[in-house]
Amino acid sequence: MALLAAHHGPATDAAVGRSVRLVNVGGPLTAPLLDRVGAGMDHAVAAVERFWGTDWPSEVVVVATGSPAQFAAEAHLDPAIRWEDIAAVTVADRVDVPARQAFGTRIVLAPGAGTMSEPALQLVLTHELFHLAARADTALTAPQWLTEGVADFVARPAVPLPPDAAADLSLPDDAQLAEFGPARSAAYDRAWWFARFVAEEFGMDELRRLYRDACGSGHPDFPTAVRRALGIDTTELRTRWARWLSAPR
Repeated sequence: MALLAAHHGPATDAAVGRSVRLVNVGGPLTAPLLDRVGAGMDHAVAAVERFWGTDWPSEVVVVATGSPAQFAAEAHLDPAIRWEDIAAVTVADRVDVPARQAFGTRIVLAPGAGTMSEPALQLVLTHELFHLAARADTALTAPQWLTEGVADFVARPAVPLPPDAAADLSLPDDAQLAEFGPARSAAYDRAWWFARFVAEEFGMDELRRLYRDACGSGHPDFPTAVRRALGIDTTELRTRWARWLSAPR
């Protein structure tokens, strides 16, 4: 990847044809974070391309912020909502989903991202890079839980489910993602598990198809998207989801 900041090295094969612009609005304390982002970008690009393909913007912009207020302003977040547990967001100035065009897309890092371990930061970077890659194909009315679950599927390595994974057999929903703290973390986990479930039970192509059908321009309701992408109704989907959650893995 050809990093536009002069102190970073040349591109690797995984990132040929893409450039990264690292924007520091947080001052000297956030410069080391951007160094780490630059070092991890090739891995993130490779992970996103393996799942989503290569048809997404060639320029990646990453903004590092130095305070919660700065993060909220740069990311266009509602200041009335608590965001302390969010490490980064991906935003765009304008999106034309029917035309598959997104303008001003960028990843905005929260101040807390600088304290993350290397594996955790890599996960966040890859997760947000998927959002950036898929932004032009994602309607504003898309089910957020599915967009977040697929992003985590791209970013996170598969690990065994916790013993209580089957305690809640319902499908994820957006309301759970709006909660703060551990409840939001648990909601992200369940959305991630759902994406894993679809990929394991139906295949990676079907997971991509479900994302495009359920989240793209003019998307139908979720049951219709499930029928189109997976060839089953939501009753069978819930049955297989419950069985998947309950099986040791």
